[in-house]
Amino acid sequence: MQDLEKRNQKIIDAVIERADKVCPGALALIGIYGSYLTGDFYEKSDLDLLIVINDDRGWQLGSTLIQDDLQVGHDIYCTTWECLRDEAKYEHPNISKLMDARIVYCADEKYREQLELLRKGAKDIMAAPFSEEDYAKAEKLLKEAEHCYTLAMISERRSDVLEGAGGAIYYIENAIAMLNKRYFHYGVKRAYEELNAMQNRPDKLCDRIEDVVSAASALSVQNHLSTLMRETTAAFHKVKETIAMPKKEATKETLAGTYEEMYSNWRNKMYLAAETGNRHLAFMNLISANAMFSEIDSEVSIDKYDVMEGYDSRDLYKTAKAYDDILKEYLKEYDKAGLPINRYPDIDAFVRGYNDCQPFS
Repeated sequence: MQDLEKRNQKIIDAVIERADKVCPGALALIGIYGSYLTGDFYEKSDLDLLIVINDDRGWQLGSTLIQDDLQVGHDIYCTTWECLRDEAKYEHPNISKLMDARIVYCADEKYREQLELLRKGAKDIMAAPFSEEDYAKAEKLLKEAEHCYTLAMISERRSDVLEGAGGAIYYIENAIAMLNKRYFHYGVKRAYEELNAMQNRPDKLCDRIEDVVSAASALSVQNHLSTLMRETTAAFHKVKETIAMPKKEATKETLAGTYEEMYSNWRNKMYLAAETGNRHLAFMNLISANAMFSEIDSEVSIDKYDVMEGYDSRDLYKTAKAYDDILKEYLKEYDKAGLPINRYPDIDAFVRGYNDCQPFS
């Protein structure tokens, strides 16, 4: 322990000495984070340093090396204030370097104060009630996990499946931390410990991750990864339901034109698809209509409409009628809002009303 402490201090002193020689004034402060801060180090642990520089001259302090006597590698990496300011925005949970580093050298107390202000900003963000914005941050990482999951599922080579699975696990762990407004204090060695302490997560999150990394075949990896992805998504949906998403009231102004657009864009095409037996046309029409319903629902307080439930590949006429029924149901929203359909007996009637600048009726 004493030998390791002496070695660490020699590295720190070397950085300070080099700064005085090659870039005076560029070094702001040095902190220790990682295993030597948390107590998780062993004889092969490298030293993790937060080396904050004030300008580009400070990049000269960076270095990588291998210590042959202990067979340990070290990465002496510099960090800018801009980088720390970005971390303080709390867009991801890997901010222990900013939040936890124990300062062992400070060129001027103003730098310590600057660091503490950034830490306070991040703490304030994490301490605030969970919001729609917080959910969006976590969901962004979940989308990255879904992308990696897709790569794992469509790959044939085992190594490609493993690569995709690794990316999915990485982003799932980060997404779960953000869903709990937490950050990782410790390294990967203690990831399960930290994840298990988080409230908003799949019940057996770490077991599911362990299933993936323990799987022997590519198919087994894919099967376990699907379970992990499905349960993680369910955990997100559970949290989303608790968020008070502000929506506009369903009024004439917020609903105007939506029924007419859904009628115009897809109703007749659904029957054309039925007449021609074009399943692709029918299916993609419903996908587009479903997206519009979802967009309206995300902004306006309306009932739920399951557009895709009506799709029947064996009976496209039944499918077209199901879409018609959805439109009829949606008209209840118009009725509740006191909004009439913008309907004309023929195009001449429309032209007269349109050119007379009369309100649509």
